[in-house]
Amino acid sequence: MSFSDDEIERYARHLVLSEVGGPGQQRLKAARVGLIGLGGVGAPAALYLAAAGVGTLRLIDDDAVALSNLQRQILFDGDDIGRAKVVAGTETLAALNPHVGIEPR
Repeated sequence: MSFSDDEIERYARHLVLSEVGGPGQQRLKAARVGLIGLGGVGAPAALYLAAAGVGTLRLIDDDAVALSNLQRQILFDGDDIGRAKVVAGTETLAALNPHVGIEPR
């Protein structure tokens, strides 16, 4: 598995770490993670996993974004109120890292 020029620049800090390096970043890119719930824990976890370059994220949440969610669910903003969390979350994560596959459920 190889990295594009954009991925090399994006993940440069991981690639130079002896604890991660190229092999570790390749494992992240090949990984699939399912997140059940995009609430106070799932929302920031999704952001960090996408930023780190996890290959595929499956988002599972049947709730819609509410105003009362915004103080702790940092994946969303005021424009997302009333939208399905998996739809709004997919858009935010795709904008953060277009190299990550997002599967909303």
